[in-house]
Amino acid sequence: MLILNDISLRIAGRLLLDHASLTLPAGSKAGLVGRNGTGKTTLFKAITGDLATETGTISMPKNTRIGQVAQEAPGTEEPLIDIVLKADVERAALLAEEKTATDAHRIAEIHMRLADIDAHSAEARAATILAGLGFDADAQKRPASSFSGGWRMRVALASVLFAEPDLLLLDEPTNYLDLEGTLWLENYVGKYPHTVLLISHDRDLLNRAVSSIVHLDQQKLTFWRGGYDQFDRQREEQQIQQEKSRIKQEAARKHMESFVERFRAKASKARQAQSRLKALEKMKPIAAIMNDTVKPFNFPEPVKTVASPIIAMNGVSTGYEPGKAILKQLTLRIDEDDRIALLGANGNGKSTFAKLLSSRLKAQTGSMTVAPGLKVAMFAQHQLDDLRPEENAIEHVRPLMQGAPEAKVRARVAQMGLATEKMMTPAKDLSGGEKARLLMGLAAFDGPNLLILDEPTNHLDIDSREALVHALNDYSGAVLLISHDPHLIEATVDRLWLVKDGSVRSYDNDLAEYRREITGDAGDRRQRREQDKASKADRRREAAARRAAMEPVAREIRATEALMDRIRKRIDGIEDELANPALYEKDPSTATRLAKERSELSNTLAGHEEKWLALSAEYEEGTAE
Repeated sequence: MLILNDISLRIAGRLLLDHASLTLPAGSKAGLVGRNGTGKTTLFKAITGDLATETGTISMPKNTRIGQVAQEAPGTEEPLIDIVLKADVERAALLAEEKTATDAHRIAEIHMRLADIDAHSAEARAATILAGLGFDADAQKRPASSFSGGWRMRVALASVLFAEPDLLLLDEPTNYLDLEGTLWLENYVGKYPHTVLLISHDRDLLNRAVSSIVHLDQQKLTFWRGGYDQFDRQREEQQIQQEKSRIKQEAARKHMESFVERFRAKASKARQAQSRLKALEKMKPIAAIMNDTVKPFNFPEPVKTVASPIIAMNGVSTGYEPGKAILKQLTLRIDEDDRIALLGANGNGKSTFAKLLSSRLKAQTGSMTVAPGLKVAMFAQHQLDDLRPEENAIEHVRPLMQGAPEAKVRARVAQMGLATEKMMTPAKDLSGGEKARLLMGLAAFDGPNLLILDEPTNHLDIDSREALVHALNDYSGAVLLISHDPHLIEATVDRLWLVKDGSVRSYDNDLAEYRREITGDAGDRRQRREQDKASKADRRREAAARRAAMEPVAREIRATEALMDRIRKRIDGIEDELANPALYEKDPSTATRLAKERSELSNTLAGHEEKWLALSAEYEEGTAE
């Protein structure tokens, strides 16, 4: 059991927790949530003893082993499997002592203890964890120094999982995992035999891997049972009830105050007035709900509509060196309204494919056709380093708006979701989430037709991720998404492509089935699926054929919509002119002409609307299953 009693924490003079308390039962799986900057990581430091509390105490059973991912990833020449095995300090010490021990009684004790901690299966357990995090058998034998920083952090995570501490503290563990690693970790944490406290902004992880939520808000800690969605719903209901109670109390307070003011001077009512005055003094005010509104994301609509397919590939191969293709024989098409997520473990070529689409890589073989006028925008986490550290957001945007007044530049920065007080902050001093907002806004500045997002959520909290979901769903262009966040994928895309074995191909199942495949639960379902008369692949092909057959109708619908928009704009303009009273005095003939034009345009618009309705009905009927 972990008990935090009346603790206060302060960093650089800023109070993060103010007399907060929490009891976490042994064996709990809890997610620690709260806005970025509220003090979640600082709380971890207090639990591990790396930071002293200002008030209160933190207690847990004696000899509790606390584990968290090392801040520095291992970079030695040792093989990965050996690094992970060494994380079990007791096992390593016992094996070392076994080699030198001479006392028969002590040797027997060592063997008994090794049996108790299941030491004989240690290598298999370590290999299973490494495999789940993306390291195959060959990779497990390679030295840590041969891997990049992100992959080394996976080794650090594997080490702490293998050590199986009594209290496992995980701080945003999915930030250096791909989707496959995230799905595996989700399953692993859910089955972990000891207590887990997990900081994460991954909604699915918080719904599937934990059974309680600890909310850090307004410098207090609140314990909620259930996953994140249940917490979110209960908290919203509580806030609604709290606001109702506050309004009711405020009305009662005003009534009492009015009574006291009217009758405190009258002898006949003095006693009642004094009674209400005492009641007022005892009435504890109910706090108003503090709505910390998240700034929305905003992706400009495509400036120009381009014809489908916007990109078509036939037998395309690509890579970074001539003759060494990473992706081969790609035959694919992307349409103007496609929403696609790429599946596949890191290292299989997802980012390579994104670079091919964004013209950062060229096709080595085959043909790749791009629609005339196509604009592609790409955001990737590593591009955060491309921001000019000493320049603020306005200085980044101003060169893209030559000659525009300062107010318009500031308005455009505001659309990116940066608060007014952050507009003049140098990029180096922005938070990770603020940098991501700025970079996404810069990437999509010119209204692209295809938006490519490579791990866009790493620095975003849950509410900001939800804002990104809404922005992507409102955006009318095509989207290609690479993400380890299952919720973002399921909420924004309608097609899944699997990048594996040097190929990119359609994945004809859903993300739930992919999760089962990753965690090893897909056998029975796969067998049933194979027995289906009409597979999802067949249905997708049939749907694609129906869409292709109805493409002329779709083009006519788009053309009619564009014409209707132009007519509406002209009608709005006429109405603005007719709203000016001076027009009727100075130029009555013009007013008459405009009124007649408005009437004619309204009739024309009605005709086009009827045509649009008929075409839409025809298209829906022609594409329906």
